[in-house]
Amino acid sequence: MSKSHRFPALIHNVFAYCKRIAATHYKKWIMLLLSLLSLTVVLLVTVDVGISWWVKDRIYRDIDLLPYRPYGLVLGTSKYFKNNTLNLFYYNRLSAAESLIKHHKVDYLLLSGDNRTLQYNEPQRMFKDLLKMGVPSQTMFFDYAGFRTLDSVVRADKIFKAQSLTIITQRFHCERALFIAKHYDIDAICYEADNPEGYTWVRFREFFARVQAVLDIMLGKQPYFLGKPEPLPPPILPPPEE
Repeated sequence: MSKSHRFPALIHNVFAYCKRIAATHYKKWIMLLLSLLSLTVVLLVTVDVGISWWVKDRIYRDIDLLPYRPYGLVLGTSKYFKNNTLNLFYYNRLSAAESLIKHHKVDYLLLSGDNRTLQYNEPQRMFKDLLKMGVPSQTMFFDYAGFRTLDSVVRADKIFKAQSLTIITQRFHCERALFIAKHYDIDAICYEADNPEGYTWVRFREFFARVQAVLDIMLGKQPYFLGKPEPLPPPILPPPEE
């Protein structure tokens, strides 16, 4: 047989051999993939439930039960979704922040968010909208380097010296923020803003965000920017109860 005829036969034999190997190990590969998938699900659920349980006693829904803290940390997000519809997560956080000022549950608001470009400025947007809601300008301060939850929480303590603060966001986000605060020994509680209905994908994404938060802590992740301290004004004692 010539070499030109032997080559196709060789290719055929190689494919036949690979097919036999694949058939032999098919079930083993399927079991391995299923095992890895199961372990991933168990890891996600364990981290998620563990974080929720660890901080559950530091989250408040009823404003009347919320203790006074001098500083409120408003965690930023975009005002609109990509389809240009209003982001209710944003609106509800601002409504919660306005309520805390109105009910003298905090003295000052630290507006923390992303300001990577001139066109995108979460703290300034929150400031303008809170002004429209009647929040006094002198009670609001900016953190333009709150790129992630870790950045916002750690910078509130290290840069703005916000000892004893109330974090303001939705419950699922409260839990992750408080988990970070606890690790860094930051005295924080959270006031739970209303959670919009119909956004299951946001909660699903939180599973992975919590795993990332755990990894960040294990790896000693720090905020992108720290810099010089910019202490917020001293606390104002709450008015006497009527």
